[in-house]
Amino acid sequence: MELRIMRYFVAVAEAGSVSEAARRVHVTQPALSRQLRAWERELRLTLFDRRDGRLELSAAGREFLPVVRDVLQRADAARAAAESLAAGRLVNLAIAASPTTLTDVIAPFLATFGPDDPMPTVQEAGGQAALDRLERGADLAVITQRPPDSWSSRTLAVLPLWAYVPPEHPWTARDSVSLDELAEQPLVVLDPTFGPRRLLDQALADRRLAPAELVECGNAQVAQALTAAGRGVAVVSDDPRFDLHPLRINRPGHDDLSITLHAVWNPAHHAAVALSDVADRLRAFCHARYPQS
Repeated sequence: MELRIMRYFVAVAEAGSVSEAARRVHVTQPALSRQLRAWERELRLTLFDRRDGRLELSAAGREFLPVVRDVLQRADAARAAAESLAAGRLVNLAIAASPTTLTDVIAPFLATFGPDDPMPTVQEAGGQAALDRLERGADLAVITQRPPDSWSSRTLAVLPLWAYVPPEHPWTARDSVSLDELAEQPLVVLDPTFGPRRLLDQALADRRLAPAELVECGNAQVAQALTAAGRGVAVVSDDPRFDLHPLRINRPGHDDLSITLHAVWNPAHHAAVALSDVADRLRAFCHARYPQS
């Protein structure tokens, strides 16, 4: 079933005559009539009633017309997508990142997209799982660990790991807290599958510190909610909620505890140049949203 014949059928249905349809699709009238009759025989359908030199859609033709139009529309969309792919443009953009990164970074970034940007989708996956998604069809991953050299990457931002306290806490007059002080407090932390938790654990181990008490949870917003409820100091990397006060975490002899975000993509991707441009835009967005990054 050829798309060309389908277009002829639609042209005749819309024009109401073979001669006008032939003019529109740039073929001769006899050739158009011959091909339509052959197509009707192939389909074993009478698509037109022929009366007084004019063609009118038969009952079957009227029901078949929207089906053919849908096929042609899908074919045109497929052709446009193929042309975009061949030109190295992105039609769709699948981004894999952790839930916190999706909420605080990716979603606000996608809100800046315009009609000429690719259609974005997101996949919740952090760390190695996000890199695995690149192998299975994601276009871009945003991760906190150093990317393997085999991938193309861009450093997006260096973001603090925050210690959050409620408004009535004595530390609200400060903008930072030492790791030693933090270890003396009950801490609300994410489970060890999260990068911020692993970073905190390593920093405490380097100082040979053991927290007084740990409350574990699997969601950064829930961690802040527990802090707002007075259950301890939340140590997370996401943006503040519940009117909590953020404190940077000092390490003697080192920089403050921080998370580095990297955008990663396959250098062999058909739209690698376009992905590089997206990563540059995302980096500029991060620097504007987090000026000290």
